[in-house]
Amino acid sequence: MPKHFMKIRDLGHSGAWEIIRRAKEMKETNYRGHCMDGKVAALIFEKASTRTRVSFDVAVRQLGGTTIFMTPAESQLGRSEPLRDTARVLSRYVDCLIVRTFGQEKLDELAEYGSLPVVNALTDQGHPCQLMADLLTIYERTPDFSKVTVAWVGDGNNMANSWIEAAMYFPFQLNMAIAPGYEPDQQLLSLALQSGAKIFLTHDPKLAVDGANYIYADVWASMGQESEQKKREEAFKGFCVDSELMSLAAPGVKFLHCLPAHRGEEVTDEVMESEASIVWDEAENRLHAQKAILEWVFSD
Repeated sequence: MPKHFMKIRDLGHSGAWEIIRRAKEMKETNYRGHCMDGKVAALIFEKASTRTRVSFDVAVRQLGGTTIFMTPAESQLGRSEPLRDTARVLSRYVDCLIVRTFGQEKLDELAEYGSLPVVNALTDQGHPCQLMADLLTIYERTPDFSKVTVAWVGDGNNMANSWIEAAMYFPFQLNMAIAPGYEPDQQLLSLALQSGAKIFLTHDPKLAVDGANYIYADVWASMGQESEQKKREEAFKGFCVDSELMSLAAPGVKFLHCLPAHRGEEVTDEVMESEASIVWDEAENRLHAQKAILEWVFSD
């Protein structure tokens, strides 16, 4: 049976920790490997991308493999061919599917009908590869997660869901400030709380950042939600991470963002360019985390 990475829960507790440790080791040694020698990964992207596309392409190559990039414009994706047929055909050609799409159900169908690993490069439900890079970025600075408080300020989107899922396996405190009506996946939240995850929800960003070591922001309107931009700007008034909000956090607080950032909306230019901003290290860590994930996928 192929090994999929669709969500952090696919790794299990020990696997999630091992990915973080292995990614750090890969980064420190400028690792080049052979686990994908002779293998081809199909990058299936229905959403635009800079970091995800380039970091996965480079990761595959640094592990010995090659890539094919596919979008709906250059293939039968999104046309009349059922996804299950695409999964069956691509299973005869390539060794792995790295998929960036909208509905989580598309990944599920590709995994069900294909006979090769499927990696979640982003869906509307979650962004687990980004989250593993985020954890690596924190781990480099604070190896003891039990001493970490992360404040999420913004929408209850796919990144928020992935943070909730990560809290099930890593003992950080997660404070989430989310505007009314934009809450994260409630079923996932209930599952996380039942598992012992330390999560605090509020509608007040100032409460969320109190004592936080890391403040995380994301765009208020994700891809596919552009028509809601004005409505969301109104809903998230007061949620912009600025110097005043940063000053309410713990001394030495750091700022994280999965990028691209809408400067002047969810974060000010001043914070993005400040010494507290570690977004560029975070962006680099996509490469190292994804190399560790791919090595896990192709390990016995």
